[in-house]
Amino acid sequence: MKKIILSTILFVVTISINAQTIFGKWHSKNDETGNVDSVIEVYEKNGKAFAKIIEIKNPERKNAVCVLCEGKDKNKPILGLNILTGLEKDDDEWSGGKILDPRNGKIYKCYIKLEHANKLKIRGYIGFALLGKTAYWERAE
Repeated sequence: MKKIILSTILFVVTISINAQTIFGKWHSKNDETGNVDSVIEVYEKNGKAFAKIIEIKNPERKNAVCVLCEGKDKNKPILGLNILTGLEKDDDEWSGGKILDPRNGKIYKCYIKLEHANKLKIRGYIGFALLGKTAYWERAE
């Protein structure tokens, strides 16, 4: 009986800890329709946060390429594209990196912050954080 109780407690604690992180899979919504259009995976590499598109929901867009991107990302498939690069943890935010918007090919400075276990705030901006746009991703199950 003690083993079952201990195992249950350990399981609940593990789930709670994992839910309190920016890392994992997130749903990104289309601003115009409000529908989930992709799944983004946020991962850690060398102490920094990165993200890539791992699923595109619209079957007609699965083979889309980033025609508006510049440089090394020009005409790369959007599926698998790294859109978030080099964010470092700063208290309860991750900042100092960049985010690519494959819809317009533009790269913005950004920061991300976990609002709660299942909601991630992403702020992309040019120059100052006041001049930008905020999006919210919801954790994918």
